[in-house]
Amino acid sequence: MRYRLRHRTVPFRMSALALLCAATLGGCVSADTHKKALAELEAAKKLTAQQQLQLTGMRESLDLEAAQRKAAEEQVAALAKERADLQSRSEQLNGELTSVRSQITDLEQKHASGSASAQEEISKLQQQAAAMEAEAAAIAKEREDLRLEQAKLAAKLEQEQAAKAAKEAEIARLTQTQEELSKSLQDEIAKGNITIQQVRDRLTINMVDRVLFDSGQAQVKSAGLEVLKQVSDILKTVSDKQIRIEGHTDNVPISAKLKGRFKSNWELSTARATTVVRYLIDQGSVDRQHLSAVGYADTQPHASNDTEEGRSANRRIEIVLYPKDLNEIAGQTKTSSVTP
Repeated sequence: MRYRLRHRTVPFRMSALALLCAATLGGCVSADTHKKALAELEAAKKLTAQQQLQLTGMRESLDLEAAQRKAAEEQVAALAKERADLQSRSEQLNGELTSVRSQITDLEQKHASGSASAQEEISKLQQQAAAMEAEAAAIAKEREDLRLEQAKLAAKLEQEQAAKAAKEAEIARLTQTQEELSKSLQDEIAKGNITIQQVRDRLTINMVDRVLFDSGQAQVKSAGLEVLKQVSDILKTVSDKQIRIEGHTDNVPISAKLKGRFKSNWELSTARATTVVRYLIDQGSVDRQHLSAVGYADTQPHASNDTEEGRSANRRIEIVLYPKDLNEIAGQTKTSSVTP
């Protein structure tokens, strides 16, 4: 009896072991899938957070513009009321002046003898009429000044509204460009290698250096050429923006073996930016008049250079699209020269 029980237990244990192994293998596959799903979810969360920040900034800007427009409209309305009040006062003065002049005429007719009392009364009325005429003239001048100011303010408001409409159309076009870039570069964005950020009429494409370049190199690698091709296909359709290519590095000095090619990070960052511009012109058919290249070395870090993760984030190429016609933005554009 014992032998039979032991004999029956052996296949049961083997079946259980097989099931355990299968479950273990299945668990491994499930874990990998789970990790991938978590990574994709995390990337989606980061992208959503960025878009939420951009949306908040755009809403705040629109609220400020709406408040300024409302204040201008209220000022126009206040000027119109002030002009109306002056018009009413002018009409009142004209009526009083007509009455005074009539009194003067009556007195002159009744007191043709020219008695002293009559002449004194006439003189007072004449002085009163002169004062009224002076006040009426001053009111007329003030009304004309207000009319000119109101017309000027109304024209400015109309111009601002037209500019706002044009700016909103420009932002809509830029938003479409962002969507096209995000769709084209979605794989690299999901990996965290590329981020795209739009703030009103300014769009920035941030690429970590490993997407385009091997370490210490300024020649675009083959995988990077594919990325630039995707970018250039969209940038060549952009005609209302300046496109600035920025090279950035971490603060680690150039190694001794690379000193012969790049004396410092200034030369490396500038060479990389220039290489990207050259590709966009020669291979991407982007209008050269829209393009500029600049090297910033390690002067504009995105993160701390104290960690490898931070240094990796700081080694990047940024493609910045900004309006051609905004002097304040053009004035903020920093230029960089290659220095030892």
